[in-house]
Amino acid sequence: MGDVSHTSLPPLPSPDRVDVAVRLRDALLSVSFTADGMLDLLGAPAYAALARSETVPALRATRGDTPLETLVRLFLLQQPVPHARVADVLPVEDCLETGWLARTGGDEVTATVDVRPYGGPDGEDWFIVSDLGCAVGGAGGIGSREEGVVLGVGGASTTLAGITVREPVAAALDLGTGSGIQALHAAQHATRVTATDLNPRALHITALTLALSGAPAADLREGSLFEPVAPDETYDLIVSNPPFVISPDARLTYRDGGMGGDDLCRTLVQQSGDRLNEGGYAQFLANWQHVEGEDWQDRLRSWVPRGCDAWIVQREVQDITQYAELWLRDAGDHRSDPAEYQARYDAWLDEFEARKVKAVGFGWITLRRTTAAEPSITVEEWPHAVEQPLGDTVRAHFARVDFLRASDDAALLAGHFRLTAEVVQEQVGLPGAEDPEHVVLRQNRGMRRATKVDTVGAGFAGVCDGTLSAGRILDAIAQLVGEDPVLLRDRTPGQIRLLVEQGFLEPAE
Repeated sequence: MGDVSHTSLPPLPSPDRVDVAVRLRDALLSVSFTADGMLDLLGAPAYAALARSETVPALRATRGDTPLETLVRLFLLQQPVPHARVADVLPVEDCLETGWLARTGGDEVTATVDVRPYGGPDGEDWFIVSDLGCAVGGAGGIGSREEGVVLGVGGASTTLAGITVREPVAAALDLGTGSGIQALHAAQHATRVTATDLNPRALHITALTLALSGAPAADLREGSLFEPVAPDETYDLIVSNPPFVISPDARLTYRDGGMGGDDLCRTLVQQSGDRLNEGGYAQFLANWQHVEGEDWQDRLRSWVPRGCDAWIVQREVQDITQYAELWLRDAGDHRSDPAEYQARYDAWLDEFEARKVKAVGFGWITLRRTTAAEPSITVEEWPHAVEQPLGDTVRAHFARVDFLRASDDAALLAGHFRLTAEVVQEQVGLPGAEDPEHVVLRQNRGMRRATKVDTVGAGFAGVCDGTLSAGRILDAIAQLVGEDPVLLRDRTPGQIRLLVEQGFLEPAE
């Protein structure tokens, strides 16, 4: 892949000299230019300020001339650094020759790309490459940018990485790879990784990210959505943090999908089913419209392709003014001429009004290919705190779907269950009352759900340790409370099913 530039964006380092990337990586690691090293050097306040694109505290913390301070100023703060000081740390001539560094006025060098240390899930020291000023926590912040700019790590990237199911697979596809974050994660458990992007500059930067992180190279393909993928190519895992912003134009490639409304996300989801191998997962972040007179959950159910189970979680909803303002600020339009800002704001509201959109939802979409006659589609709203990473939680959700789909009420009563880890019981009622008004079971892991149960449900869950069948437990409860055991067996399977579905109970087998 040759040198890629886009309009006035600077040239990028060559991805072909992997040997230089390896030497650069070794040099960075030798001085603890890592996520942990940054925190130790800068301290928590300055490190947190970087995430807000405030660089003054970090500049103050790197006024010395240690090798680590030199590299932080060079790559993270994008300050010119004396050539001689860099030469003490990096293979500077090779980095100049291959484009990682450039000479400035005087005897100084500067970085040509953002290089951000990034900690992998198992303690790996990785590096995410992005355009100058476009790494969250980088020197320039996220403001007005060129159309083809490539962003670094952000909240959306880490969210998707956290919810992705991690299990050994033969083939993974990162659709719209950007700076290669999802491809980097997938390379740890996929034999073959394909990464696509409409922006050739993004593919170039993905190659740099993988090389600098010591990961295997990916199969890089240019094109939109599934265009670069042959019709007969299928995958065990598809991930995408697509340009999901619902905007009146396609001004910024990294965020604006170029289709009307939420059509890009809908198309991506609908076309994924045929690309999945049996049991394979497709996982996306997405925006969707809340349209006047339409149930948003029905809208999303209509996106799910045939032959796929789905779990869709709405994490946030913004009214159209909040949404427009968020993305106008993202592009730096709030710092433009007031008349121009107003015109852009009007254009967003005109677009929403024409489509009868009253709000925009954001969340996660997970598909799993299945041969079940009746696929399971769960669409829910869960704006509450969760515990990342959630990949195992997602996998467990679909395992429970399989179990419940195969279990009628008789099978549930014959089954053995265990209370899942870190579930606590809360009794809610007036102080001094003899009995609680209701009992709540609460998870302290994963989705951190809470659900109300009656005294039978609480008692049942409390003794589930896999020893006794559900039916025998209910018989014992019936004897304690003086209830007909046959009637209790008849009315309880629904509550057991709900507790299993929400992850409070798990089959003991």
